Amino acid sequence: MSDPSRITIFGAGSWGTALAVTLARAGRRVTLWARRPEATEKIRDTHYNPTYLPEVEIPEAVAVTSDLAEAAQVEGLWTVATPSHAVRAVAERLRPFADAERLVVSVAKGIENDTLMTTTQVLVDVFGDSVPERNIGALYGPSHAEEVGARRPTTVVAAADDEAIAERMQEAFMTDRLRVYVNTDVRGVEIAGSVKNVLAIAAGISDGLGYGDNTKAAIVTRGVAEIKRLGMAMGARAQTFAGLAGIGDVVVTCMSRHSRNRHLGEQIGRGKTLGEIEEEMTMVAEGVRTTRSVQALARRRGIEMPITEAVHAVLFEGKAPTAAVDELMTRSAKRENWLPDSLL
Repeated sequence: MSDPSRITIFGAGSWGTALAVTLARAGRRVTLWARRPEATEKIRDTHYNPTYLPEVEIPEAVAVTSDLAEAAQVEGLWTVATPSHAVRAVAERLRPFADAERLVVSVAKGIENDTLMTTTQVLVDVFGDSVPERNIGALYGPSHAEEVGARRPTTVVAAADDEAIAERMQEAFMTDRLRVYVNTDVRGVEIAGSVKNVLAIAAGISDGLGYGDNTKAAIVTRGVAEIKRLGMAMGARAQTFAGLAGIGDVVVTCMSRHSRNRHLGEQIGRGKTLGEIEEEMTMVAEGVRTTRSVQALARRRGIEMPITEAVHAVLFEGKAPTAAVDELMTRSAKRENWLPDSLL
């Protein structure tokens, strides 16, 4: 079984870099794979990642490489920290090096557009029999890279179907500043941690329009209700959505100045187009692609998700943000805790 003290991180974006720094400080032997050779050289020369995490020094103990085969053959746990839409391509390149003893952890939050799979489902699909499904899990929770890199106390959840595997993941990632809890509801953790990016766009739109705390609280609360309905329809447990990957990640992503998805929504609320905003952003706002996937999942399963539908209409259908808000506020009256008949 993979040595939890040796961790290879695939993806040198902000979160991959922050994890590498945090784990190396805690004495783990860390290899960080960067897709671009020029990024690898910059990190090696300066011990900083100027594009994604410029204020955090990277310890010399972090081995940085752009050679995927070299990184893959290091003994230990694999952590996939690429943008969610790149998980399949990276996993396919990793497949020749996969084996039945390997633990694989996804920290990428999103749902694949074409297949509507979560990232662990993508990994299971690609690795097939090479890596047992029980060895594939996720590390999610309220964890902005900027704060983790700065050693600010953070709590997340390690999720795997097998509790013993989740505990090994917990052992691998737990430090004195990164506290890790165990959860065996992988699907619920992934749905919560992915859909919250859609809500963050909605929260940002509210900010851009100049609405206040009341509106933001409504988006957070009713958004969690939407996530719960979808997650339960996909076999998740209701209590997961009250945990770190649920309400915890929703709150931080909808409120924080570090949130790329909230920022994107705010710019839309101020009148910019999606194309204009994405051209200006260095980092990926996962919620844009995830909005397409979540809307498709909800419609496929007959789950009502009005906030998601509103964000989709604004991003992709040309609807004015104010019109989307008006439609949300004038929907037919509901009970607060209603569920569709299929979930009762």
